[in-house]
Amino acid sequence: MRPRGVVFDIGKVLLDFDYSIAARAMVAHCPLDADSIRRALDQSTLLHEYETGALSTADFFERVRTATRFRGELGLFREMFANIFTPIDAIVKLHSDLRARGVPTYIFSNTNEIAVGHMRRRFPFFSQFQGYVLSFEEGAMKPQPRIYEGVERLSGLRGAELLYLDDRPENVAAGAARGWRAIHHIDAAQTVEAVRKTGLLAG
Repeated sequence: MRPRGVVFDIGKVLLDFDYSIAARAMVAHCPLDADSIRRALDQSTLLHEYETGALSTADFFERVRTATRFRGELGLFREMFANIFTPIDAIVKLHSDLRARGVPTYIFSNTNEIAVGHMRRRFPFFSQFQGYVLSFEEGAMKPQPRIYEGVERLSGLRGAELLYLDDRPENVAAGAARGWRAIHHIDAAQTVEAVRKTGLLAG
Protein backbone atom coordinates (compact mmCIF):
# COMPACT_ATOMS: atom_id res chain seq x y z
CA MET A 1 0.00 0.00 0.00
CA ARG A 2 1.26 3.45 -0.88
CA PRO A 3 1.28 5.99 1.95
CA ARG A 4 -1.57 8.48 1.75
CA GLY A 5 0.28 11.42 3.32
CA VAL A 6 3.87 12.52 3.92
CA VAL A 7 5.02 14.13 7.17
CA PHE A 8 8.11 16.37 7.04
CA ASP A 9 10.31 17.51 9.89
CA ILE A 10 11.78 20.97 9.24
CA GLY A 11 15.25 21.29 10.82
CA LYS A 12 18.01 19.41 8.97
CA VAL A 13 15.36 17.97 6.60
CA LEU A 14 13.74 20.86 4.69
CA LEU A 15 15.94 23.58 6.18
CA ASP A 16 19.44 23.39 7.54
CA PHE A 17 20.09 25.63 10.54
CA ASP A 18 23.01 26.87 12.61
CA TYR A 19 22.55 28.81 15.85
CA SER A 20 26.13 30.01 15.64
CA ILE A 21 24.93 32.39 12.89
CA ALA A 22 22.61 34.06 15.41
CA ALA A 23 25.31 34.02 18.07
CA ARG A 24 27.81 35.78 15.80
CA ALA A 25 25.22 38.42 14.91
CA MET A 26 24.44 39.02 18.59
CA VAL A 27 28.10 39.48 19.62
CA ALA A 28 28.01 43.19 18.73
CA HIS A 29 25.17 43.62 21.24
CA CYS A 30 26.46 41.41 24.08
CA PRO A 31 29.50 41.32 26.35
CA LEU A 32 29.78 37.53 25.78
CA ASP A 33 31.67 35.65 23.07
CA ALA A 34 29.79 33.89 20.27
CA ASP A 35 30.23 30.41 21.71
CA SER A 36 28.75 31.41 25.06
CA ILE A 37 25.78 33.00 23.31
CA ARG A 38 25.27 29.91 21.15
CA ARG A 39 25.20 27.67 24.22
CA ALA A 40 22.45 29.84 25.71
CA LEU A 41 20.34 29.34 22.58
CA ASP A 42 21.08 26.00 20.95
CA GLN A 43 19.13 23.03 22.40
CA SER A 44 19.22 24.68 25.83
CA THR A 45 16.66 24.26 28.62
CA LEU A 46 15.54 27.80 27.80
CA LEU A 47 14.90 26.89 24.16
CA HIS A 48 13.05 23.73 25.24
CA GLU A 49 10.70 25.81 27.37
CA TYR A 50 10.08 28.19 24.48
CA GLU A 51 9.50 25.41 21.96
CA THR A 52 6.98 23.65 24.20
CA GLY A 53 4.97 26.84 24.65
CA ALA A 54 5.90 27.24 28.32
CA LEU A 55 7.33 30.68 27.51
CA SER A 56 5.83 33.36 25.28
CA THR A 57 8.12 35.08 22.81
CA ALA A 58 8.30 38.11 25.10
CA ASP A 59 9.21 35.93 28.10
CA PHE A 60 11.79 34.00 26.07
CA PHE A 61 13.39 37.24 24.93
CA GLU A 62 13.60 38.56 28.49
CA ARG A 63 15.22 35.32 29.66
CA VAL A 64 17.72 35.40 26.77
CA ARG A 65 18.46 39.05 27.49
CA THR A 66 19.19 38.20 31.12
CA ALA A 67 21.37 35.20 30.20
CA THR A 68 23.40 36.95 27.49
CA ARG A 69 23.10 40.62 28.55
CA PHE A 70 21.85 41.39 25.04
CA ARG A 71 21.47 45.15 24.62
CA GLY A 72 19.06 45.24 21.66
CA GLU A 73 15.27 45.29 21.51
CA LEU A 74 12.93 42.41 20.69
CA GLY A 75 12.66 43.32 16.99
CA LEU A 76 16.42 43.11 16.52
CA PHE A 77 16.62 39.87 18.47
CA ARG A 78 13.82 38.33 16.36
CA GLU A 79 15.74 39.11 13.18
CA MET A 80 19.01 37.67 14.48
CA PHE A 81 17.49 34.63 16.17
CA ALA A 82 15.47 33.62 13.10
CA ASN A 83 18.00 34.22 10.34
CA ILE A 84 19.74 30.84 10.73
CA PHE A 85 18.06 28.73 8.03
CA THR A 86 19.17 27.54 4.59
CA PRO A 87 16.91 25.47 2.29
CA ILE A 88 17.89 21.88 1.54
CA ASP A 89 16.96 22.12 -2.12
CA ALA A 90 16.58 18.43 -2.92
CA ILE A 91 14.02 17.93 -0.12
CA VAL A 92 12.18 21.15 -0.98
CA LYS A 93 11.92 19.80 -4.55
CA LEU A 94 10.77 16.42 -3.22
CA HIS A 95 7.94 18.19 -1.44
CA SER A 96 7.04 20.07 -4.61
CA ASP A 97 7.01 16.83 -6.62
CA LEU A 98 4.73 15.15 -4.08
CA ARG A 99 2.33 18.07 -4.08
CA ALA A 100 2.28 18.04 -7.90
CA ARG A 101 1.07 14.43 -7.66
CA GLY A 102 -1.69 15.38 -5.25
CA VAL A 103 -0.07 13.83 -2.16
CA PRO A 104 -1.10 15.58 1.09
CA THR A 105 1.93 16.82 3.03
CA TYR A 106 2.31 17.98 6.62
CA ILE A 107 4.89 19.85 8.70
CA PHE A 108 5.72 18.22 12.05
CA SER A 109 8.36 20.10 14.00
CA ASN A 110 9.87 21.00 17.35
CA THR A 111 10.05 24.73 16.75
CA ASN A 112 9.04 28.17 17.97
CA GLU A 113 6.96 31.21 17.05
CA ILE A 114 9.91 33.36 15.93
CA ALA A 115 11.26 30.66 13.60
CA VAL A 116 7.86 29.86 12.09
CA GLY A 117 7.11 33.52 11.43
CA HIS A 118 10.45 33.84 9.64
CA MET A 119 9.85 30.69 7.57
CA ARG A 120 6.42 31.91 6.48
CA ARG A 121 7.91 35.22 5.32
CA ARG A 122 11.15 33.92 3.81
CA PHE A 123 10.40 30.53 2.23
CA PRO A 124 7.40 30.33 -0.14
CA PHE A 125 7.28 26.52 0.01
CA PHE A 126 6.40 26.68 3.71
CA SER A 127 2.83 27.80 2.95
CA GLN A 128 2.19 24.84 0.64
CA PHE A 129 1.56 22.09 3.20
CA GLN A 130 -1.82 20.60 4.03
CA GLY A 131 -1.32 21.24 7.74
CA TYR A 132 1.13 21.98 10.54
CA VAL A 133 1.80 20.34 13.92
CA LEU A 134 4.21 22.60 15.81
CA SER A 135 5.56 21.90 19.27
CA PHE A 136 5.07 25.40 20.66
CA GLU A 137 1.39 25.26 19.72
CA GLU A 138 0.86 21.68 20.92
CA GLY A 139 2.59 22.09 24.28
CA ALA A 140 4.68 18.97 23.63
CA MET A 141 7.80 17.99 21.73
CA LYS A 142 8.83 14.98 19.71
CA PRO A 143 9.27 12.19 20.69
CA GLN A 144 6.38 12.60 23.17
CA PRO A 145 3.41 10.49 21.98
CA ARG A 146 0.81 13.25 22.31
CA ILE A 147 2.34 15.34 19.54
CA TYR A 148 2.28 12.35 17.17
CA GLU A 149 -1.38 11.97 18.02
CA GLY A 150 -1.80 15.55 16.82
CA VAL A 151 -0.52 14.59 13.37
CA GLU A 152 -2.98 11.70 13.21
CA ARG A 153 -5.89 13.93 14.22
CA LEU A 154 -4.94 16.62 11.72
CA SER A 155 -4.38 14.28 8.79
CA GLY A 156 -7.04 11.70 9.57
CA LEU A 157 -4.41 9.07 8.74
CA ARG A 158 -2.93 6.26 10.83
CA GLY A 159 -0.14 3.71 10.75
CA ALA A 160 1.32 2.90 7.35
CA GLU A 161 -0.88 5.53 5.71
CA LEU A 162 1.72 8.05 6.94
CA LEU A 163 5.25 8.36 5.57
CA TYR A 164 7.46 10.31 7.98
CA LEU A 165 10.85 11.98 7.34
CA ASP A 166 12.97 13.10 10.31
CA ASP A 167 16.69 13.41 11.02
CA ARG A 168 16.59 12.42 14.70
CA PRO A 169 16.59 8.66 15.40
CA GLU A 170 14.48 8.95 18.56
CA ASN A 171 11.77 10.83 16.67
CA VAL A 172 11.81 8.32 13.82
CA ALA A 173 11.56 5.45 16.32
CA ALA A 174 8.52 7.04 17.98
CA GLY A 175 6.78 7.31 14.61
CA ALA A 176 7.68 3.75 13.66
CA ALA A 177 6.28 2.54 16.99
CA ARG A 178 2.91 3.93 15.90
CA GLY A 179 3.12 1.98 12.64
CA TRP A 180 4.12 4.99 10.53
CA ARG A 181 6.45 4.31 7.61
CA ALA A 182 9.41 6.24 8.97
CA ILE A 183 12.56 7.26 7.10
CA HIS A 184 15.62 8.35 9.07
CA HIS A 185 16.84 11.27 6.98
CA ILE A 186 20.63 11.38 6.76
CA ASP A 187 21.29 12.30 3.15
CA ALA A 188 18.95 14.02 0.71
CA ALA A 189 19.64 11.64 -2.18
CA GLN A 190 19.00 8.60 0.01
CA THR A 191 15.76 10.09 1.32
CA VAL A 192 14.47 10.91 -2.17
CA GLU A 193 15.25 7.36 -3.28
CA ALA A 194 13.50 5.90 -0.22
CA VAL A 195 10.39 7.96 -1.00
CA ARG A 196 10.59 6.90 -4.64
CA LYS A 197 10.51 3.25 -3.58
CA THR A 198 7.13 3.80 -1.91
CA GLY A 199 5.62 4.55 -5.34
CA LEU A 200 4.54 8.06 -4.41
CA LEU A 201 6.64 9.68 -7.14
CA ALA A 202 5.47 7.37 -9.92
CA GLY A 203 2.94 8.40 -12.55
